[in-house]
Amino acid sequence: MSDRAEAYRRAGVDIAAAGELVNRIKPLAQATFNKGVITDIGGFGGLFKLDLQDFEEPVLVSSTDGVGTKLLLAFEMDGHSTVGIDLVAMSVNDILVQGAKPLFFLDYFATGKLDVDVAERVIKGVAHGCSDAGCALLGGETAEMPDFYPPGHYDLAGFCVGIVDNARIVDGSSIGIGDRVIGITSTGPHSNGYSLIRKVLAQSGLAGKDKLPGGEGTLAEALLAPTRIYVKSVLNVMRDFQVKGMVHVTGGGFYENIPRILPRGVAAHLSMDRWAMPPVFSWLKDTGNLSWPEMLQTFNCGIGYIMVVDQDVADDVLNRLKALHETAWDIGEIVKLGSPDGERVIVDMPTGDACVG
Repeated sequence: MSDRAEAYRRAGVDIAAAGELVNRIKPLAQATFNKGVITDIGGFGGLFKLDLQDFEEPVLVSSTDGVGTKLLLAFEMDGHSTVGIDLVAMSVNDILVQGAKPLFFLDYFATGKLDVDVAERVIKGVAHGCSDAGCALLGGETAEMPDFYPPGHYDLAGFCVGIVDNARIVDGSSIGIGDRVIGITSTGPHSNGYSLIRKVLAQSGLAGKDKLPGGEGTLAEALLAPTRIYVKSVLNVMRDFQVKGMVHVTGGGFYENIPRILPRGVAAHLSMDRWAMPPVFSWLKDTGNLSWPEMLQTFNCGIGYIMVVDQDVADDVLNRLKALHETAWDIGEIVKLGSPDGERVIVDMPTGDACVG
């Protein structure tokens, strides 16, 4: 084998390293397998057998995403252990908002020169994220592409498939005036806004090892905190309560994500005084000289996931989330839209001034 692979190795592709990585990650993936998985890691494709006995009209839901420029901070701060969790979270949270249970996940890891130790740390994070989401790491691809990436860099992409019964799809169509907006806490910026974050970090003159001003721990810990995976808690709530609409607060922040689920004629009126914000956001705002509307346009500002429920069950939903060890708040309500072309999201700032976007 060594003689046969020599020419490719001289060109920059180490087949033996790739094989070693597969051997290391196979048990990580196998630990996430559920009863639907009928193949092992290493085949050309992953096979998954659907169990449809609990579904009258099953619908598959899929999503794909990456980690974005947060990876640049991971390279700089040696934060390879958490970005795999980010990768899973961004996709599973996206399908969760439609009521779907994640079934399986596939990852794509591409680099110029394969560092097996770094790649293993990343895939461990992916496996950890899959376990948190209750889905199988069904397979993936590791691509070593010499000269394509700068030394020490890699890119990630993830692909998730889930399932929901057609009658239980959550699409926001039943949202009405008076409904309450429940916000579940985030761990920080998650995986969005990092082009701006990196600019603010450069302006600050601080490094990842420095203490986060106004907070506990280092800047690296705050900025590389992995994206929350909300799957198990949200599915638990949905089992006993009607959830009318859900939002994964990603790129575009509040002003672009919340309107995606609102029916015609209504708006969401939120108050920032109703929730606690991780200190990293105050640091970003002050250091970057950003306004609250700019913050809410770019970041989740402490609310990573939103559920819209009837006002009669809002307290019960909050109590259930608390019992599941989630930190959540009633952050606002659904109101009548002021005019046909009116603002869909109204946010009362901490100063008491209202801002629309």
